[in-house]
Amino acid sequence: MSHPLPTIGVLGLLLEAYRPLFPGIQDEQESYLRGVLAGFADIADFRFPGAATTREEIEATVRDFNADGLDGIVIVMLSYAPGQHVVRAMLENELPVALVLIQPEERTRDDIDERALTVNQGIHGSQDVGNSLLRAGVRFEVYAGSRTDGRLGRFLTDFAAAAAATRAARRMRLGAIGALTGMGDIVVDEMALFRKLGPQVCHDAVGTVLRHVEAVADADVQARVEADRRTFDVDPALSEQDHAYAVRLYLGLRAYLEENGYSGLTAHYEDFGADGRFRQLPLLAASHLLADGFGYAAEGDVMAASLVTIFGHLIGEVNFSEMYMFDLDRDAILFCHAGEGNWATAAGRPRLIDRVLTEGGLGNPPTPIFSPRPGRATIASLIHLEQERFRLVSASGSVLERVELPHCDMPSFFFRPDAGAAELASAWLRAGGAHHQAVVLGDHEDRISLWCRLNDVEQVRL
Repeated sequence: MSHPLPTIGVLGLLLEAYRPLFPGIQDEQESYLRGVLAGFADIADFRFPGAATTREEIEATVRDFNADGLDGIVIVMLSYAPGQHVVRAMLENELPVALVLIQPEERTRDDIDERALTVNQGIHGSQDVGNSLLRAGVRFEVYAGSRTDGRLGRFLTDFAAAAAATRAARRMRLGAIGALTGMGDIVVDEMALFRKLGPQVCHDAVGTVLRHVEAVADADVQARVEADRRTFDVDPALSEQDHAYAVRLYLGLRAYLEENGYSGLTAHYEDFGADGRFRQLPLLAASHLLADGFGYAAEGDVMAASLVTIFGHLIGEVNFSEMYMFDLDRDAILFCHAGEGNWATAAGRPRLIDRVLTEGGLGNPPTPIFSPRPGRATIASLIHLEQERFRLVSASGSVLERVELPHCDMPSFFFRPDAGAAELASAWLRAGGAHHQAVVLGDHEDRISLWCRLNDVEQVRL
């Protein structure tokens, strides 16, 4: 699923008393800010209605941003402006907020005059606003520095993505089918998750999925089977019948998600086996859903499903997996799971095999086999500590070049943590990191940290 550009409201603050003192100052500063924003049009849809010069204008602008369903607000100082004038608007605001301190001139000229000093004096106005918001209990992010060296663009990109992911999570609904009894790290107060971060967990019976599976048209199944054959190197041992059934499961699960407005799914496979009406476990279905942009986690893990789904909005391409074993010679950890994985992250052409799997007591489930593209990556898990305290445990490292494991019939890869394999495992245990992880390719720790701060989630970076 593609996500539209985030929409960010821009609250430009200017002191009303400066307008008669410096004729034309408002038009000049508005033109300056519009020029800055135009340079970042590929990052977000920035909505700047003009400078707000009074408390009443500030409050009206923020109300409009909320009423229009924007993703976040950036406050930019166009001169000094009183911090107290912003407080009530921000107390009533529901959108993520960032305070951005930039200046029209980044160097103090020897011949600078009072007018130029006035339009470049946002630093103490930002201090007034920041102090007022902090004391009012309003959470906000901060950028201060150059608007031309690339750092502002990176900040706005990360803030816009984090704001959009935050807003998406507050509207998010996740399907949940069963859970593995006794698995402790998946246990969560779902109302705390709902209140704090937004995802609503909707529990359904596996029979609900079966109804959608049985409604899939044969022509749609055949079309998808043909698409799979263009995407995968298909195992000659995989029968047309088994492949078609796996595709039918996928299309039925996708219809189930779409009908209910679910952004992600967690399902415990024992429910499919115990039901008695399914012929396979939906491994290919889960893999296709991840590649389509839906969130996913196995075994009824609501927390992992929430994180994978949120990361899909925050970063884009995301995978689900878990740590399987050390490889101390490589100073790496082998990652894999039962047979699900986002094949869109594959390095090269993935395979689709006839998988012999006894779990669930069902027939052979067609299974994608691949390793993600090598390079920098981040792993993370979201855990519930108590009440409304949530912690994100994350680590950066590198996905290694593909290693052939002929008898490992699962998507797999070796991850070399920056901290070292044994050191990461020890620190992960001390931090309470869960056994299911979201995996994203590339360096995204700054964006992940920003999302944590916006949502008051404690982060432990290992």
